[in-house]
Amino acid sequence: MFPWNMFPINKDLKDSMSKMKPEEIDKFVQNLMGKVIPTNMNDMMKPQHMFSGFQSSLSQQQPTSEGLKSIAFETHDFVFVRIPIKKEEWVKLLRIYHTSNQLIVEHIPQSEDKHTITLPAIVKKKGATANYKDFMLEVKIPKNVDMQFSQIDVTEII
Repeated sequence: MFPWNMFPINKDLKDSMSKMKPEEIDKFVQNLMGKVIPTNMNDMMKPQHMFSGFQSSLSQQQPTSEGLKSIAFETHDFVFVRIPIKKEEWVKLLRIYHTSNQLIVEHIPQSEDKHTITLPAIVKKKGATANYKDFMLEVKIPKNVDMQFSQIDVTEII
């Protein structure tokens, strides 16, 4: 049985709760929650509304501008970025660079365009490859496993 004596609840509430049926307890809790939570927050308690803004961590679509869309995902050893290329001429014009956490694509669709794609994991400086096939550019970059930890001392301020 629940340890009711640990909470500042009066004895009448304790006795009435112990005599309630499960359906009555459910109604009581729903009524109590309805009083505590404002009506405009009721939609937030529904899982379909609560998680509607989240995307899968394996694959995320990032529209980087009006003409360039990309999909970035990671495996155990690599980070992949797939970019649909509308025109084959773009492959000869584009330039690709990367930092430890971003991929930069320049000169497509216009020569002055620059697109930055955030990578889902930290990557190594060397070893990246890019392949073009069937109007899809795939960039493959090896992941960097950084196991160096630095301890931070916590001081208590009085």
